[in-house]
Amino acid sequence: MRALGTTYREGSDLSFTPLWNDGPIIAAHALLALFAVGLGGFQLAMEKGTLRHRSLGYVWVSAMGVVALSSFWIHELRVVGPFSPIHLLSVLVLFSLVSAVLAARRGNIRLHRITLVQLYIFGLILTGAFTFMPGRTMHAVLFGG
Repeated sequence: MRALGTTYREGSDLSFTPLWNDGPIIAAHALLALFAVGLGGFQLAMEKGTLRHRSLGYVWVSAMGVVALSSFWIHELRVVGPFSPIHLLSVLVLFSLVSAVLAARRGNIRLHRITLVQLYIFGLILTGAFTFMPGRTMHAVLFGG
């Protein structure tokens, strides 16, 4: 029996300590990416073209921009100097964000939608899934270790 007000987590080793231990850049990068996953999912589900959609869209684009930019200060995997292929993805994310906003402003909603849906799926969901592999920080956050 648990005490009143305590959280029951049988079998769970959830702890943000590994994330905090990796420093402020990685922590901000990961937390903003998680925020972008949630907000992006909400954006995809909500009515399009409204003031709320545009306003939250700018928040999402800003979060994604910071996630991509912060990656240039993360050098856990080094392939070419301090950089790895993931840094090429960050350049692609930044380019895609600018392209998607410009497409919407020019009225090319189809390109805007395609670019941002692909960015959400490949730049956040698929790429984010790799952060939960054994040995990675987010795996330690979720499963302990």
